[in-house]
Amino acid sequence: MVEIAFSSSFKKSFKKRIEGRGRLEEKFWRKVEIFILDPFDRQLRTHKLSGKLKDLWSFSMEYDLRIIFYFVDDTHAVFVDIGSHDEVY
Repeated sequence: MVEIAFSSSFKKSFKKRIEGRGRLEEKFWRKVEIFILDPFDRQLRTHKLSGKLKDLWSFSMEYDLRIIFYFVDDTHAVFVDIGSHDEVY
């Protein structure tokens, strides 16, 4: 299991793009539950980023909605951004 934390930038993006949007917010929390149990579950499509974001990872919430994060260690991760492909990359 992985413990997660939310950076202040993630909280701002979440509030702007997800919070209060019923179905989308529910889907977010379902994906978080999956991530906590296994951050590399196939349905998340977790992958390492490259270039200027090479220290970060991403997983898909839905087709064009990504969550950007980094691992602190094997059991801790910090979510840093959420948004469409163009918004977060």
